[in-house]
Amino acid sequence: MSAVEAGSIFHRARGRTLDAFSAEKEREWKGPFYFIQGADPQFGLMKAWSVGDCDGGGDEWGQEIRLTEQAVQAINKLNPKPKFFVLCGDLVHAMPGMPWRKEQTEDLQRVLKDVDREIPLVFVSGNHDIGNVPTAESIAEFCQTWGDDYFSFWVGGVLFLVLNSQFFYDASRCPALKQAQDQWLDEQLSIAGERKCQHAIVFQHIPLFLQSIDEEDDYFNLSKSVRQEMADKLTEAGIKAVFSGHYHRNAGGIYQDLDMVVSSAIGCQLGKDTHGLRVVVVTTEKIVHRYYSLDELSERGIEDDLMGLMKKK
Repeated sequence: MSAVEAGSIFHRARGRTLDAFSAEKEREWKGPFYFIQGADPQFGLMKAWSVGDCDGGGDEWGQEIRLTEQAVQAINKLNPKPKFFVLCGDLVHAMPGMPWRKEQTEDLQRVLKDVDREIPLVFVSGNHDIGNVPTAESIAEFCQTWGDDYFSFWVGGVLFLVLNSQFFYDASRCPALKQAQDQWLDEQLSIAGERKCQHAIVFQHIPLFLQSIDEEDDYFNLSKSVRQEMADKLTEAGIKAVFSGHYHRNAGGIYQDLDMVVSSAIGCQLGKDTHGLRVVVVTTEKIVHRYYSLDELSERGIEDDLMGLMKKK
């Protein structure tokens, strides 16, 4: 593969859309399909966590390389192929300007180049990708490396929205960029609100909440005022699900008709879950999802009940 070809698979999100899918051809419902969601490969965190130095200890990431390779191999074996593979943020551990960031990014891209060319990659920005308090410069670096930080795309009559959740966390150093996403999001939600799509689904790194809309503020969720406003805005527009990462554990809950899905990590686990991926099946009426360990998905593939959902028209 040439360097140009390799680069293009990481820059498919541009002009606030994803060039892997034609909006014109993909706006109509064509029947059930599925995609794969992963989160937090976060090259470097396993070493940093093990030595108790999450700010500066991530100087090795061999374990994450092997786990991400396993994830890629498991995805490539799936038949039928998923429509796409979305990674919900914290691609690498080193924050902008920190040591090893370039090397971690190069190694992750090297591994991801082996994803089947017929399975487009979708990248979501996390706090480690653009900083806890992002700047115009850190966001520009992300966009140069991975494509747009927020965008929308259509697949089989379903509208997908990728959001930069750091704007909801702390946009004090880039208020104009947050305002631009807010305005763009309102435009996208108006399309969803007109119910011109079969479903509408959001991807972002930080969950709105981990279990309940009224839970206390935490490092791993959005603040109460922000989450309530966002949840109301999304449910009013008919968004069916928000898929996120950040927590390095599986969690989630329901708010009205909104399914808040929190997936554990490909990389470092902070709870009792296993390194894994989430299979998400989109049917006429609903969105069904299940978390698989990398070993389970590699050895057994997708279970028959989920496969059966995709055969129903």
